[in-house]
Formats: sequence, structure tokens, C-alpha cells
Amino acid sequence: MNYQHQQYSPQGFSFLPPVVKNLLIINGLLFLATLAMSTQGIDLVKLLGLHYFTSERFQVYQFITHMFMHGGFNHVLFNMFALWMFGYMLENVWGSKRFLQYYIYTGIGAALIQLLVTYVRISVLESQMDPVQVATVLRDGLGVLDKGLNYSNGQMATLNAMINAPMVGASGAVFGILLAFGMMFPETKLYLYFLFPIKAKYFVIGYGLVELIFGIANRPDDNVARFAHLGGMIFGFILIKYWKRKGVY
Repeated sequence: MNYQHQQYSPQGFSFLPPVVKNLLIINGLLFLATLAMSTQGIDLVKLLGLHYFTSERFQVYQFITHMFMHGGFNHVLFNMFALWMFGYMLENVWGSKRFLQYYIYTGIGAALIQLLVTYVRISVLESQMDPVQVATVLRDGLGVLDKGLNYSNGQMATLNAMINAPMVGASGAVFGILLAFGMMFPETKLYLYFLFPIKAKYFVIGYGLVELIFGIANRPDDNVARFAHLGGMIFGFILIKYWKRKGVY
């Protein structure tokens, strides 16, 4: 790509541009707030994490807030490192406004794809279950999870988790950023485990295939929202193609 024709060319280069910096701060503060509030019996994840739309806890604002919540230190650390590693280059090239638009757009898109996949999986699972079991989960499942428990019946436990367990994390937007980095800087070498060089375009393709394989496998012990990751990539690809057609990419 010839960056001489970029409409949003950078005015300067920064290793910590404003949007990336503020996203890192907000995510870090909310992670600390989650830990602090939990000592007072307040679970921010239940309030701000994204719930399935039939859950009693579902709120529209969760499409935004879930992107700033994380399930543990390793989760937030990995996402924030990836946000900085791939995001600062994009913000320098696109400018802060466009980068923030892309980040929010891919994060919401990731959530929509994950909810769509969840809808399909719930529909299939409910068709295989006794209606009494389904009604029991719909009536009592949230209270069961609030006690730190789940049903001993595998199908009921899976249905309850899909409906009432919240989705959290910036991963969808981060995978969107990863996709954009691979499209804009395809020949850039990345180092797996800091040792093995691989071009960005192959890294993105490989990572996407891994997420697809694990997502289709749908292992019971895998609590990662694989299709949210793919959703971030899909929506990112669509937006970049749209910008390119409009001549602003």
C-alpha cells in the first residue's frame, strides 16, 4: 500500500498515541475497580459484562461496557499488550478518531457474531432437551450461577452458561486490530514466542484459522468466545474494504 495517498496521514509518530493510551488506562482502572468492588459484594462483571439477550441481566449498554471488563489478570494483560503492540501503528496512520471508530465498531461486531452463534447453539440444544429442563433453566438458572454453582445435568449446565454467563473482554476489538495490522503491514515480521519470525499476513491467517477450528469444535471446557474473535476480524475486514472503496483507506 502506498501511504503517500493516505487521507489520514499521521502528523507525528508516537509509541503511545492518545486513544491507545486512554484505552489502556480505562481497562486497567476498571480491572482494579472490579477487584475492589468485589470486596464490597458488588460484581461489576454482572453489571457490565454482555449477557445473552434473553437473560434477565441483559442491557443494551453492555455491547460497549463488556469491552472494558476482563476475567482475570492474564486476560487483561494479554489484551492490553496486543492492543498496544498492534494498535499504536494503526492509530499513528489512521489518526485517533478513525482508530477509535474502528475499535468500537469491531468490538460491537464481535459481540453480535458471538450472540448469533449462541442463538443457533441454544436453539439446537433446546430442541434436544426435555421442555421441563429448559423451563427450569430459564426460571432458576440465574440464581444457580449466582451461588457459584451450575446444574449437574450437562445439557442444563451448558444452556444455563450460554444464557446467563456474561461475556467480557476487549478480545473482539483486539482481533479486529490484528486483522487491520495484517492488511496494512502484511510483510512486517512478528516473532512467535519472541523467537520464530513470521510475516504479519500469515500470522493473521493462521490465528484466524485456529480460532475457527476451536470455535467449531466447541469443547465443553473451552470458555473462550472464539466466534467473537472471528467476528472482530470479519467486521474489521468489512469496514476496511468500505473505507478503501470510499477512498479514505
